[in-house]
Amino acid sequence: MTDRPPLSFAATTDDAGQRLDQFLVRQLPDTSRARIQQLIEQQKVLVENKPAKASMRLRGNERIAILGELQRPPLRAIPEEIPLDIVYEDDDLAVINKPAGMMVHAGAGATDDERNRGTLVNALLHRFRQLSSVGGELRPGIVHRLDKATSGLIVVAKNDQSHRRLASQFARRQVKKTYIALVHGWIRQDSGTISSSISRDRVRRTRMTTRRSAGREAVSHYSVKKRIDSKYGKFTLLEVKIDTGRTHQIRVHLASLGHPVVGDTLYGAPRELRARNDSTTSLSRNFLHAAAFEFQHPQTGAALAFSRPLADELRLFLERIENQSPGS
Repeated sequence: MTDRPPLSFAATTDDAGQRLDQFLVRQLPDTSRARIQQLIEQQKVLVENKPAKASMRLRGNERIAILGELQRPPLRAIPEEIPLDIVYEDDDLAVINKPAGMMVHAGAGATDDERNRGTLVNALLHRFRQLSSVGGELRPGIVHRLDKATSGLIVVAKNDQSHRRLASQFARRQVKKTYIALVHGWIRQDSGTISSSISRDRVRRTRMTTRRSAGREAVSHYSVKKRIDSKYGKFTLLEVKIDTGRTHQIRVHLASLGHPVVGDTLYGAPRELRARNDSTTSLSRNFLHAAAFEFQHPQTGAALAFSRPLADELRLFLERIENQSPGS
């Protein structure tokens, strides 16, 4: 959406009974419902030239206009003293082992504290002081991302030249990224490639999907490391390598096979695992870990390779289910 000209829509009799915010979500599939509600709160949505509430029920045949952009306070990353597991560091880059639960950079919370506290960027600014500016004030140094609930290796750039050269390696698919994932059920094939395109879900805007046409190309390769039969059900431990880096790529690709990542309730995994004797266990994060990373140094061209084992909570969870056979 832009400031010029105002967007205009006409409700029809088929739209009668719909909430105003729901109607606009359908008209603007690339705009979140939360953002539309904020526009309505700021009186930038007019129904028959008058401000309206998000809960207003359409009668049909109304004229609806959106005036201007959502006004939000600008976000800027701020240094915070947060411990970092630094795997490698030199004058041009650093490789960090990110814990699950930490956002890479500020998100879309309701307040500045919610959007911009405890992020990896904030910790990086406190530790290194100087990072590349290519990503802007909100994402200094960030060349690529990991989901909040995913742990593992991430590379950051300390200067603009290194940032651009690293980004070029990602764009040319020269960076080798290996993940470890535990999924529900036994995947039949010992290895395979998923090449379904990915786009944002029209209904649940926090989700991605492989079910829409014209999505962005995404390629994931998986191989089975172990199949587990436990009293909590069957699981498959996978090694996953990705050619592309789309939002939620591994999670949505594996869920599209009917094998969601353990702990990933957004894509269909149960919140709690229940055994036949009614004992339960759960994982408070996704069982997805960026385990290995290979790329060329952006200045010297030297081959760099790093790896990190599973986070303790994943290792302990895996031991727990492996030690619980169906008959135990």
